[in-house]
Amino acid sequence: MTGPTPKPWIAAMTPYTPGRSKTASDGPVVKLSSNENPLGTSADAEQALADARDSLARYPDPASTALRAAIAELNGIEAERIICGTGSDEILHLAAGAYAGVGDEILYVRYGFSVYPLSAQRVGATPVEAADADYATDIDALVAAITPATRVVFLANPNNPTGTYTQMVEIHRLHDAMPPDCLLVIDQAYAEYLDPDEAGAPLKLAEDAHNILITRTFSKIYGLAAERIGWGYGPAAVIDALNRIRAPFNVTTAGQAAAIAALGDQDFVEKSRAHNREWRGWLADRIGRLGNAGLRAVPSEANFLLVLFEGKLSAETAYEGLMARGFITRWLPGQQLPHALRITIGTDEETRGVAAALEELVAAHL
Repeated sequence: MTGPTPKPWIAAMTPYTPGRSKTASDGPVVKLSSNENPLGTSADAEQALADARDSLARYPDPASTALRAAIAELNGIEAERIICGTGSDEILHLAAGAYAGVGDEILYVRYGFSVYPLSAQRVGATPVEAADADYATDIDALVAAITPATRVVFLANPNNPTGTYTQMVEIHRLHDAMPPDCLLVIDQAYAEYLDPDEAGAPLKLAEDAHNILITRTFSKIYGLAAERIGWGYGPAAVIDALNRIRAPFNVTTAGQAAAIAALGDQDFVEKSRAHNREWRGWLADRIGRLGNAGLRAVPSEANFLLVLFEGKLSAETAYEGLMARGFITRWLPGQQLPHALRITIGTDEETRGVAAALEELVAAHL
């Protein structure tokens, strides 16, 4: 006897694989695999989480009203055009679900976020991958790949897992080339690691456009990854469509309270941004010194570096060697990057430690 049969596009999916958090020996580790904030979380957000314990028996505000108002005030945008979700991942899936299906195409750049093809497969749409330009987004390739079947274009900026950044003039060029019935989703999970003016530019682009959705998250610089809180901003009609299919009560009461408190502590955000800028530059410099051994870091504007292994030391060997030394990084053969590791910027001690471990591994493979 056979049971229910899933749709063929569901059966063909490979589930999302998160970064590892433990080594094979289950000993003490430095986790540099998931792009979390090494400075932790704002003390104000931690207190808000603790204070929310008194409301455990009550459902959360389904519309995240106070959180949307706080987001709007900080960013100078309209609260009515904001949607909150279970991380920005939910918003990305909602965009695919609302605007694409069987026979449609969802477009993204090679080495883009792995959720993009999954969001397409989940609704029976065809994922379409455009060529990259030395690991960065190639706008010309994206424009050339648009067809009458294209319904959603995903563009992460900064990109994950490469860390590369696309200038706004290029994003304008992509948007201008898109048909009006195609939705451009600008995924800004790492926006707060940019200078504030750069981070806010896509929101300004979305103010008057009818087919642009911006997504953000509290999982990265705000240090609230465990609470799974994200948000999106776009035209009223797009937000209405997403709200029709989002899960009810999708952001917890504690999560909403913590996110509001985190927004109010911009000193913590600036401290995190400054730390990341300093130590990302430091690590990139140290990796640059290993260029004669075939290592190079892709220029990054995020809180991680994508390190390419193009010499005797392979990425897989480095991944295993770093893990044996207590450092978990992200090896990405499933994203066409078997020759690369993504390394999150950690504390100063963690970053110095992973650099020293890499240098040790390189020396052993000269």
